[in-house]
Amino acid sequence: MNDQTHAHPHGHGHGHHHGGHEASHGSMKTYMIGFILSVILTAIPFYLVMTGVIDNKALLAGIVMGLGGIQVVVHMIYFLHMNTKSEGGWNMMALIFTIIVVVIALSGSLWVMHHLNTNMMPMSPDMMRNVP
Repeated sequence: MNDQTHAHPHGHGHGHHHGGHEASHGSMKTYMIGFILSVILTAIPFYLVMTGVIDNKALLAGIVMGLGGIQVVVHMIYFLHMNTKSEGGWNMMALIFTIIVVVIALSGSLWVMHHLNTNMMPMSPDMMRNVP
């Protein structure tokens, strides 16, 4: 019995420990803000691409990638609860690292696609019919 009563305060301490971090876990309001921002940041590029409002393909790709990058940050803040104050600043380091990785992945993908497009041998419709 004594061990159980002794273990009970530790249980409360553990619950209090979670209570101290509960504020950083977000609320229904912050989840809804994140969800609404995510929907908006998905709908805008979809609208721009499907309606063809912007004729300049490079500008359109830049806008879509920019909004995608913003959406990554929105997810990190509203759903992964990353901020500059928690975890002794390590969350800020993770945010910076993620931004660097996203920039490298997006710019590398664009670079590869551009060079594949410019270095591919042009094919006529007749040549395409003979391709297995």
